Amino acid sequence: MSKLSSACGRLRGIFKRSPSFKPTAIATTKTKTVTNTKPTKTSNPTNKKPGTLEKMVGKFKKSSEFSSFRSRYDIYANTVSRLIKYNRLPMIHEILDHQKNFPDITNENFTAHLIRLYGKAGMYDHARKLFDEMPELNCPRTVYSFNALLSACIDAGRFDEINTMLQDLRFVLGITFDAVSYNIAIKGFCRMGDLESAELMVDEMLKRDVEPNLITFNTLLNGFYLNGKFIDGERIWSRMGEMSIAPDIRSYNAKLHGLALEKRMEEAIELVEEMRGKELKLDVFSFNALIRGFINGEDLEEAKQWYGEMRRLGCAPDRVTFELLIPFLCEKGDVGFAVEICDEIFERKWYAPTEVLQHVVDRLVMEDKIQDAEKLVQVGKKRKHELIIL
Repeated sequence: MSKLSSACGRLRGIFKRSPSFKPTAIATTKTKTVTNTKPTKTSNPTNKKPGTLEKMVGKFKKSSEFSSFRSRYDIYANTVSRLIKYNRLPMIHEILDHQKNFPDITNENFTAHLIRLYGKAGMYDHARKLFDEMPELNCPRTVYSFNALLSACIDAGRFDEINTMLQDLRFVLGITFDAVSYNIAIKGFCRMGDLESAELMVDEMLKRDVEPNLITFNTLLNGFYLNGKFIDGERIWSRMGEMSIAPDIRSYNAKLHGLALEKRMEEAIELVEEMRGKELKLDVFSFNALIRGFINGEDLEEAKQWYGEMRRLGCAPDRVTFELLIPFLCEKGDVGFAVEICDEIFERKWYAPTEVLQHVVDRLVMEDKIQDAEKLVQVGKKRKHELIIL
């Protein structure tokens, strides 16, 4: 067997074979540092020590006896998120149902929070049961808790229940929708792909003297533009202007993504100039839209230039940036730039999916750059405990 063949065998798939290189978790919003001394146990739920989660649940229930603890909604959300990660739905029900033992259950804000947490876990039936029990728990039930239930319905993907809630339940309960209610409903219809019903919610808002707001229109803009309905998105944009609601960065980002899908990149650049004229600072979503658009148009140099502009302005890329750009660079044969990005990923402790890094290793091997491939793998393995998750 040749030296090249042997190296190929070692390097191809090396990231995929090494669970220790994988991050312990994936978050979609804020950046946080992960201290991980036993990565193979935290990256794979099946390796979790027996009893660890049970102990956490017991400690949580014991701590719930203190009112100061019950006011920490962030702890509740983090605990539920952790249990969701390990698919421990019975434990989620155990800690949330346990809250009925405390006087806070008569507080609508507290109970509504529990309903939302059930929704995050995909446990809509439990959320609905708790909502139905509120009167016997001496807890008021207003549009606030109704909105929580509607959010739980959407988060759990129970789209079949949305119309029932909107058309029947609110009238049975005598609940009057507020702007939040309509915005949640619009979000649900957009996630269903029923954009017509989503837009009709705006008509109902106006009919019932509820003022649509920026969130209303941004939700619609994302629904239309990101689903390839550019003309309809433009109509929503015009309607927004007619109501004197000024677009913000999220509005513009939705339109940028719409233009990228249409490969109308000259217009996208003009839109960027408009954003700068209004002193709107481009963020990672803006740059990802531009990079995606130029990749769709097979324009390697422009995609690279906008990545460079992103870095020049101090905007940190995210996993979407890497998922878009690195495979494209490898496909086009610009593995040198891909390696530069990988070096920055390791230096700045960013997170990039292992399958994305694998593209670079494979391309280096393909070009007989075995030492470079080995170096990339070694640096990646060396940095495995220091990854930062975006």
